[in-house]
Amino acid sequence: MSASDLPELPSNAFDREDPQDDAAFYAVPRLVTHIDDQAIAALTAFYRTALPAGGVILDLMSSWVSHLPPEVAYGEIIGHGMNAEELAANPRLSRWFVQDLNREPALPLKEASLDAATICVSVQYLLRPVAVLRDLRRALKPGAPVVISFSNRCFPTKAVAVWMALGGRGHMQLVQLYLDRAGFSDVEPRMLRDGRVSDPLTVVTAQA
Repeated sequence: MSASDLPELPSNAFDREDPQDDAAFYAVPRLVTHIDDQAIAALTAFYRTALPAGGVILDLMSSWVSHLPPEVAYGEIIGHGMNAEELAANPRLSRWFVQDLNREPALPLKEASLDAATICVSVQYLLRPVAVLRDLRRALKPGAPVVISFSNRCFPTKAVAVWMALGGRGHMQLVQLYLDRAGFSDVEPRMLRDGRVSDPLTVVTAQA
């Protein structure tokens, strides 16, 4: 994959140990969580303040659980992922769609139709992160937030080489770079869990 949006990165930055079709890798549903309970609780608490109640929320690269605060009502929660069974099992989703963003980064969503978006512990798998985030910004209303969360947990064969080469601070700076190049403003990192008693968890927020 081309890293033309990020010329300062090595030419092999988006290589992967397993370059095979992602559809095959995600064909079997994984009804598990990818961070521990304390990290999930910290993320849910952050969503409680960062995402607008009553708004239209896109849970990009979602699964069978969205970690949204259970007591908050949203106008609509749209899910995206790679496995239909996982998405169908997610009780918070109003509707959902399956799409391989590494093949097609453009989202089937209207311009300025979203009040917020989340990407939970999945950004490391994007081969064209700037293209995906640029189109996400198109679909968000002006000023709407995006919350990208990540830990040190991943499927290592599917994570891109630059992610695997970096540590926690490097991951934070990389996601900040993605958002900046995609045209987002007010990019701000925040560590929610430092990893001493639970999985580490960082969020990077920005505004469309």
